[in-house]
Amino acid sequence: MSANETLNVPPTIQTLYICKERQIAAPIHIVFDLVLHPVGQMAEMSLKIEEWPGGRWYRDLGNNTGHLWGHVQVIKPPKLLEIVGPMFMSYAAASHIQYRLTEQDGGTLLKLTHQAIGLIPADHLANVTSGWGDILDKIKANAEKRTGK
Repeated sequence: MSANETLNVPPTIQTLYICKERQIAAPIHIVFDLVLHPVGQMAEMSLKIEEWPGGRWYRDLGNNTGHLWGHVQVIKPPKLLEIVGPMFMSYAAASHIQYRLTEQDGGTLLKLTHQAIGLIPADHLANVTSGWGDILDKIKANAEKRTGK
């Protein structure tokens, strides 16, 4: 085999399933707004969402460059947002993200489910769980800050 060739070994297909919840002491409309317009790491990455079925969720790098993360499959403000697409994965993979919000006494229950299948590297499998936890913690902190709690 020459230096420019690689072994033709098929990669392993992996699945990903993450389900996380946060009880947030803030009204449902504030929490949903922060799902659509995140702060922190997601905002720093210039992620934008077009708020209609079929709308893009993408990273805008300017000058017609960027990354498509997915498309809005379902949007029912302020209770449900579903997105399908590759997400942050620049390899053969498909994802489904669901944010489900439920009004409860004293606030909102935010539940996030991320399911994916594809050629997902082991380090991504390990890091995605903590990454979603950080994102939900930011949503919770900023929603409660907006309501003074």
